[in-house]
Amino acid sequence: MKNAVKVAMIAAGIFAFTQSNAQTHKDSTLGHKIGKTATKVGHKTSQIAASGAAAVVDKKYEGKCGPNGQTVYINEHSHYYYINKKGHRVYLKKSQLMDKPEAK
Repeated sequence: MKNAVKVAMIAAGIFAFTQSNAQTHKDSTLGHKIGKTATKVGHKTSQIAASGAAAVVDKKYEGKCGPNGQTVYINEHSHYYYINKKGHRVYLKKSQLMDKPEAK
């Protein structure tokens, strides 16, 4: 009788342990998704803030655009740059600037 109780307790303990590990795995996957989403939100926030600051401080280069149609700015040192998706300035040579497509 004592052995049957011991076996039942061990079985219950193993069952509870496996269930808690399975739940932890699901939580870590959810945490990964939350982390990726938070990173995307942070990059977009940085891009909007940098674009706003550039529009206030620096001049827009009318008639030219970046490699993927980005707005090109000129700083006080006459350097050309655009703001990428992560909110960083990407400096360009004058030869890398493209003509802006005309709106119809």
